[in-house]
Amino acid sequence: MENTSDPGGRKPGSSPDSAPNPDPVAGPIPLISMPAGRRAQAGKAQAGKARPADAPAGTAPGNAQAEKAPAEKPQTQRAKTGKGTRQGQDAAPRSLRPAVKAPVRPSKAPGQPPTGMDMPTAALRSTRPKPPPPTTSVTRPTGSKVPRPQTGRMRTTADPREKRPARTRKSVPPGTMPLASTPVRADRSSAAARRMLRKLVQGENPPTQAMSIVERLAGSPYANPLVRTGGPDASARKTLDLALGMAESMFRYGAGALEVETAIIAVTAAFGLESIEVDITNQSVLLNYSPKDQTPITVMRVVRSWTNNYAGLGLVHQLVTEIIDGGLSRAEAANRLNEITHQPKPFPRWAVTVSAGVFAAAIVGFIGGGPLASLVGFAGTVMVSLLQRVLGKWRVPDFFTTAASGFVVTAMAMLFWSMEVPISPGIVVAGGILVMLPTGRLVSAVQDAINGFPVTASGRFLSAFLTFGALVAGIAVALVMGALMGMGRLNVTDVASSQYSFAVTLVLLAIALGAICIVEQSPRRLVLPTVLIGVVGFLVYQLAEAGGMGPRLTPAVSAIFIGMVARIVALRMGAPQLIVAVPAVLFLFPGLAIFRSMYGLSIGTDDAFQGVVGLFDALTVILAIAGGVVLGDNLGRPFTRNLNGNDRRNRRR
Repeated sequence: MENTSDPGGRKPGSSPDSAPNPDPVAGPIPLISMPAGRRAQAGKAQAGKARPADAPAGTAPGNAQAEKAPAEKPQTQRAKTGKGTRQGQDAAPRSLRPAVKAPVRPSKAPGQPPTGMDMPTAALRSTRPKPPPPTTSVTRPTGSKVPRPQTGRMRTTADPREKRPARTRKSVPPGTMPLASTPVRADRSSAAARRMLRKLVQGENPPTQAMSIVERLAGSPYANPLVRTGGPDASARKTLDLALGMAESMFRYGAGALEVETAIIAVTAAFGLESIEVDITNQSVLLNYSPKDQTPITVMRVVRSWTNNYAGLGLVHQLVTEIIDGGLSRAEAANRLNEITHQPKPFPRWAVTVSAGVFAAAIVGFIGGGPLASLVGFAGTVMVSLLQRVLGKWRVPDFFTTAASGFVVTAMAMLFWSMEVPISPGIVVAGGILVMLPTGRLVSAVQDAINGFPVTASGRFLSAFLTFGALVAGIAVALVMGALMGMGRLNVTDVASSQYSFAVTLVLLAIALGAICIVEQSPRRLVLPTVLIGVVGFLVYQLAEAGGMGPRLTPAVSAIFIGMVARIVALRMGAPQLIVAVPAVLFLFPGLAIFRSMYGLSIGTDDAFQGVVGLFDALTVILAIAGGVVLGDNLGRPFTRNLNGNDRRNRRR
């Protein structure tokens, strides 16, 4: 539009006392009234200052630059500052402003763009958007990005008290629709398929995730302990001492490393200690408690002695079970453990000595000896028990004590045989050395090796083979001394069989099993179940032998059955499996094969090779029996799941 204002900047019909305002909403700006003479003089002075030298005489000072400026193009977009209304008011012609001195504004930094207060009137543009040319559609190349609308922002002013203007959205011209990106809806079926594939390939837990130590209790008699919700108390050292005392007692009484470890974890978890690490070797137990942001505690206990006390092992097992069930406090548990370790064994010494002789006599009759052979075996075993007691008081090492015991048994058998007593020395020696074989130690060593305790298993294997070697050495010394004294050569190739009926043989076996339970100091309530399990295991042995499984596999099959049934019965009666399984499998050990092999190695020069083969076969059978007991223990776990955790507590209630 053309400018129709007069040289003074007024539009036709406007009042002389008002100045034109480009904002149609605000209207004209009123002038401050003053006398006519002073107003004329002020206008001339202002015009003289504002008119440039080369401007024509009739040109108004406010329109000097407007005439030089090119014609304005129609405005199609909003000013970025968003202050068009206020800028239009501030940019009125200077000739029409009141002659009032305005406050001095702060000087701008060099290079700062001019604001609306300093811009001339001609530089202002209309804020009304220009209607764009009519369009029907917008063609966009495939794959191009949709331009996002940009909004201008005010430059931060120096005065923090100045209010920032509200951000305005860009108006959309009528007749058109803004181009916006439509959200892509995720395919739920493909996401579910990816999750299922990830579960199949990776599994629920990452393969490198650390396993919690409490998960070691899975499958053990101490699974699912009842943890105290109060958290660990300030005296965590007392809890560690209690756990160490239990571990030491279980080790001394013949428990396996896995059973000791699970007992420690269960007790410490029940009393609120979670950050526990357990390290078990052949003779030591080490515990480390390292709570977060606290000083760690490390305690260790060394086990220096061993004893036959299966009754004490059963009592410690019951104590651990009561602790994890939440029935005992720590002080009560400590008092109970002190009572267990100081109470006497269930059977006196004289009963143990007599029972060892009875066991030897019954086993001699079970293998194939007569009444005289059983009597010699009884006398020799009783003498061995007395000798071991004396040597124990003298602190003689176990190796030499065992060697002396083997020498006494063999020497007595050879002595009575040389006196033409109708006995078989081999059968008498076999019955005498069975009670001295480290049966429980071998079973525990195999169990530790299978369950992942190689150091403990190595130590127990070494100890067991040293005991075995001491027996062999004692037998060999006795045979050599008999040969030097002119004793005749034995016929060790005869196959022995029982001289009694099958029913009497079962009775002899039951007597032997009951006697060995007394020797091992088993609990009184477990003597009868052990005897019954051993007799049934002998029936399984007969069936396997009749089925043609061979002399090496048949004892292993019977040991598997005994180990499985022993776990079920022992856990139901509140005792570990070892207490029932070890005495029940003792009749399977090849004592006669050991004697025959040692006789061939010591005396028979032509039978040395046969002696080596026989000794290797005997060791193979012993390891097969021990491995069968451990396998039976694992096979019996599905039948004892209801004895763990809440099911066990509900059954007791």
